[in-house]
Parts: sequence; structure tokens; C-alpha cells
Amino acid sequence: MNPFNYNEAFSRNLGWIDSKEQSTLKSKRIAIAGMGGVGFDHMVRMARLGVGNFTLSDLDVFEQVNFNRQYGATMSTVGQPKVDVAEEVLRSINPEAEVRSLKDGVNEENLDEFLADADIYIDSLDFFALDIRRAVFRRCRELGIPAITAAPMGMVTALLVFTQDSMSFDDYFDFDSVDGFEDKMIKFIVGLSPSMQQRHYIGDEGGIDLYQRRVPSTALGSSLAAGVACTTALKVLLQRGEIVVAPRGLHFDAYQNRCVNTWRPWGNKNPIQKALFHLTKRLLNSKRS
Repeated sequence: MNPFNYNEAFSRNLGWIDSKEQSTLKSKRIAIAGMGGVGFDHMVRMARLGVGNFTLSDLDVFEQVNFNRQYGATMSTVGQPKVDVAEEVLRSINPEAEVRSLKDGVNEENLDEFLADADIYIDSLDFFALDIRRAVFRRCRELGIPAITAAPMGMVTALLVFTQDSMSFDDYFDFDSVDGFEDKMIKFIVGLSPSMQQRHYIGDEGGIDLYQRRVPSTALGSSLAAGVACTTALKVLLQRGEIVVAPRGLHFDAYQNRCVNTWRPWGNKNPIQKALFHLTKRLLNSKRS
């Protein structure tokens, strides 16, 4: 077997980026929390761009319920820690990559360890992991680390980027204006996807139960999210191209052939967002009764 050669392995990137930019990517560190539906995809795409340093975290193992969307989920990996499988795949793409793995997931105690030396953070935490997600985004802002989230919603991805100069994650989502976990999750949903394009083609509403912490997913949405998030990460790392930052966002719906640029001044405090929050809450409550 031929020995690994970094320049050969990533030579087909040249043209879209130049050799100096490829060297820049080799020196960068990506922090990704969550190796599930989108995180594994994010890791693979960034590895194939030639990024040389990764910090990964996850505390879960693969199960068959993950098969519909998660890159690393196969019969051979059922029961294996997601972060172990991710690291193995990453090293099979780039044996020279420097990888740090947090096998207990990211938490308040290891947050600074997780973000140490990171040039960018790509959010891939479990959809319902709201408290630690808020903590990570808050610490990224304090440390000046750009933070990206690209939510997979059906066959849509909804992109938001938070930097030191943008609206903050907490200010945008306005979580503290409501009480109760369910209301905060509704704030999260309508903030992630102000256009709510995905509502037009839900096939089985029984698959959605926010109160039971069950939301549907597809591999298509995960792949769209990875493409959009990693393209944005590339632009941030190479400091070229326009970056859309909060309270602006980008929604691409492959099912409806639509791309929508969103702008919600004041985030979820925007009157449109307040109305969307109450409408969504009413619809969810009506399905419970």
C-alpha cells in the first residue's frame, strides 16, 4: 500500500482553493460537538478539505435507530462509541490528522478543554441538548471563536453563524423570556428556521412530538447541512467570501427548489417571530389534545 501523501490526497481541491489556502486548512483546528446525524458528516467533509486538526466529542453509542441518517451507523458499529468510530474514519482519510476526542461529551467542566486552540466551532449537539448548546455558544463568543449551526429539517437546512460582531446566540433566540423546556425548544425551532419552509411537506405529523422529545429526520437534510455548514466554515477559515451572520440566516430547501435569505432584527423578539412562536405552540398543543 502506498504511504499517505497529504499533497496528493487533497490535490483535487486545488483550483477551488490555492496551494497557500490548502496549507492554511492543514494548520486549522475544527471543534465539533456531537458525532451523530450531522456531526459525523461535518467531520468527514472538513477532513476531505484537508483540515489537519480536530477536537471531537460525543458520549453516545450507535444504535439501529440511527441508520436513517447517521454517517457512522452500520451493523458493524452498533454498540460502539460514536466518537471512536468517528476517529477511526477520520484517521483513515488523513492518518496525519491531530485528533482530540472527548468520550464523555462536552460539558461545563471540560468546555475550555474542548474549545482549546479551536479556529471554529461547528454545532452538532443533540437537538434537545439546549443547556450545553447555550454554554458552548456563549463560551465561543467570549473566546472569539466563530460558531456555526446548520440545522437539518426534513429536506431543508437552515444556517446561522454567530461571531463576536454578530448578535449573540442567547440574544437571538431569547430563551429567557419563556419558562419551561418545551417553550424554550419552540423558541429554538422558530429561531433556527424563521421561514419554516419544511412545514409544507410533512408526510406524517405523528412522527413529531416535541413533548416526547421525538422529531423526524432524513439523511438528505444531514448532507445538505454538512455542505452548507462546511462551505461557510471554509470561508471563515480562509477569510474570503461573504459570511451571513445572525440575525441573518440562509435556508435552502431542496424539496421545494427554494433558497431563502432570512433577516430577523432582534431575533425572536421580532414581532414576526413572536407570532410564529405562538402559532407553533398552538399547533403542537392541539396535537396533544
